[in-house]
Amino acid sequence: MELHELKASEGSRHVRNRVGRGTSSGNGKTAGRGQKGQKARSKVRLGFEGGQMPLFRRMPKRGFQNINRKEFAVVNLDTLNKFDDGTEITPVLLVENGVVKKELNGIKILGNGELTKKLTVKANKFSASAKEAIEAAGGQAEVI
Repeated sequence: MELHELKASEGSRHVRNRVGRGTSSGNGKTAGRGQKGQKARSKVRLGFEGGQMPLFRRMPKRGFQNINRKEFAVVNLDTLNKFDDGTEITPVLLVENGVVKKELNGIKILGNGELTKKLTVKANKFSASAKEAIEAAGGQAEVI
């Protein structure tokens, strides 16, 4: 049997029931939903559990969740060693090379590891130790 010889068997093609298309269709007026009630409505609120206390409200909530929190993508100094000497490192370059998946609210350079190359690093934030290490290696740390 070849692909072009395939044929759908009888009864495999089912005609879709078109509800709400007049009384003669058998599913007109209330479109098979009956009279009033929850199942007759178009939708139920997100997270609604039929009147039971919703899971979100049952779970304990701890501490303070700051809705204005800014999350930074973190890069350590030893990761920057993979770039050549004299390279200007920008957030775009870090994303292109797969060092960081997403920029989030910016990039923060941390002073973990040793930097052996002279680089110009442009980022949104630097830790104090990272800034020292970059400048000690002969590079520059620029805040964007």
